Amino acid sequence: MTQNDNRGGARVLTPWTVYVPQEDTLLLAQALDREHLAAGATLLDVGTGSGALALAAARRGARVTAVDTTYRAVLTARLNAKLARLPLEVLHGDLFAPVTGRRFDLIVSNPPYVPTHRAAPPRHSAAVAWDAGADGRLLLNRICRSAHMSLRPGGVLLMVHSALCGIPSTLAALERSGLRAGVTDRRHVPFGPVLRSRLAWLRHRGLIDAGDEKEELVIIRAERTR
Repeated sequence: MTQNDNRGGARVLTPWTVYVPQEDTLLLAQALDREHLAAGATLLDVGTGSGALALAAARRGARVTAVDTTYRAVLTARLNAKLARLPLEVLHGDLFAPVTGRRFDLIVSNPPYVPTHRAAPPRHSAAVAWDAGADGRLLLNRICRSAHMSLRPGGVLLMVHSALCGIPSTLAALERSGLRAGVTDRRHVPFGPVLRSRLAWLRHRGLIDAGDEKEELVIIRAERTR
């Protein structure tokens, strides 16, 4: 079990099989900071992992529900909420399935988005937090198709992913679902261990050039206007 800085001095515990908050988490947390959260606003964190983003919202007075597909992440988020003495509803399940029929003011998601040659990550591996099929869109496409059904009119989706996955594809999919979408933040970060381990494959696929040393992360903001 490791202890990691989240933001503002807050810390979360993460076992080795749960995603450790990194640059994408921080970028999404900063985007979340800019959003207006009225007292008692409802927020859904899809793919919560350690619960870092969910807890950041709970500190601002939001009523937060967090979902993850792995029991180890659910238990980790519940433990971090207990340690922080913050109310957090943490549910186990696949994306929006555990909250079917419910509507939220804000949805945040840092889904798996790293392209991989593997059909599926090894069971009980931390790779379930980042491996997302050959194009990195295994979960992104599903979120884009379904997020609008869990948003109230005027509600907002904030999602982070890599430019490797195709920013135009995400924007187009969200627009088709009836959301008004755009890129609000971009950040270039050095390739991490996962991308470095598959550089040859990514270059062979044409997803990165030979001289590339950094990955572009983006925040997608999509609003349900009606």
